[in-house]
Amino acid sequence: MGEEGEAIAEDNGGPMVVDPGEQKSTWPNMRFDVSPYRTHHFSKQFRASRNPNNFLKGLKWSPDGSCFLSSSEDNTLSLFYLPQDGGESNGYGVAVPEEDTYGASLLVNEGESVYDFCWYPYMSVSDPLTCVFATTTRDHPIHLWDSSSGELRCTYRAYDAMDEITAAFSIGFNPNGNKIFAGYNSSIRVFDLHRPGRDFGQYSTLQKNKEGQAGILSTLAFSPTNSGMLAVGSYGQTTGIYREDNMELLYVLHGQEGGVTHVQFSKDGNYLYTGGRKDPYILCWDMRKSVEIVYKLYRATENTNQRVFFDIEPCGRHLGTGGQDGLVHMYDLQTGNWVSGYQAASDTVNAFSFHPYLPMAATSSGHRRFAIPDDDDEDKNDVQLKADENCVSLWSFYVTSEENTSDEHNNGLASNSHRQNVNGEEEKV
Repeated sequence: MGEEGEAIAEDNGGPMVVDPGEQKSTWPNMRFDVSPYRTHHFSKQFRASRNPNNFLKGLKWSPDGSCFLSSSEDNTLSLFYLPQDGGESNGYGVAVPEEDTYGASLLVNEGESVYDFCWYPYMSVSDPLTCVFATTTRDHPIHLWDSSSGELRCTYRAYDAMDEITAAFSIGFNPNGNKIFAGYNSSIRVFDLHRPGRDFGQYSTLQKNKEGQAGILSTLAFSPTNSGMLAVGSYGQTTGIYREDNMELLYVLHGQEGGVTHVQFSKDGNYLYTGGRKDPYILCWDMRKSVEIVYKLYRATENTNQRVFFDIEPCGRHLGTGGQDGLVHMYDLQTGNWVSGYQAASDTVNAFSFHPYLPMAATSSGHRRFAIPDDDDEDKNDVQLKADENCVSLWSFYVTSEENTSDEHNNGLASNSHRQNVNGEEEKV
């Protein structure tokens, strides 16, 4: 797929390499009735930009959990490796610090605003060939970046009727990792990962009778069970379900109050969760009978056009989401009931992401601000931010051993609670 490179990690102890077999055997039971504690915090490095109004727009963990990638308004993607020691000096977390825990290991500067980005699904830091992620930006083709060296591996170009490059609004790798699906205005283009350039398959989401899915296709997600289903969200307030192999439209879901900005399947592939801009609810749909909404999950997003990412824990039982109020809300997906919430930032939490296998999560926060011009004092024109605004934070959850989990079901009480650091070491609370 390109040149080999070595993973870069200068100040944070290097990338974490984990045996996949160990991940399955040591998966902890996270407690969501207790607020997690902050272990890492990053803010100052996002404020050194030439753009005084810079803010975070989202983040995503790598599939192997060794690092996470964040996107910001200054057209920069920042890669942070997770330290091998977890960065916990006392096991009780840290307050909101003025200084960053450590700096980014890699910065990738795009030419225009970043619309979307995604990791290669089989990325592993132990195999440099797989360490890539894709981005799509305004007025640019799709870029495939090397996450080890920061070099551009490939470009995938789509052209419109005027033979000019047109940018994708959303991108995603298929489960096999050999194709890139990209959402455009009322169409989807499919690129072969191993054939960069302008070769692609194009599928219109509007049929001749004008039925189907119209508008900008802003988000897409594949079913994790290899069922061949693809969900595509549109700013036209609809979510389309397609077959991956031939892009046949199976059905269209209506009910979102605003344009759909994020879609995600449940871990078993039986349910789909959709969220939109200026819409305070995440909707749950049953893929086996997608006529009615199963339930709605509230979040404070009714007054923002921002894309607010939510995520489902690896066990598939709980969902976490942020909002304009700076809170992260946890919901039980079996019942649709609210479980708990905690203050993650003082401004909009626009992304929440669970670690692939550790009892951790990451949040990014920020929104566009406008300073009131003051001709007498130019310094007042600068936006003044607190430490927990326009920031990224990592959180660790308390965990309960399997024995204690069974005791809770039998007695209704938790006899012993534990907190587990990123090395898998338990501490009694």
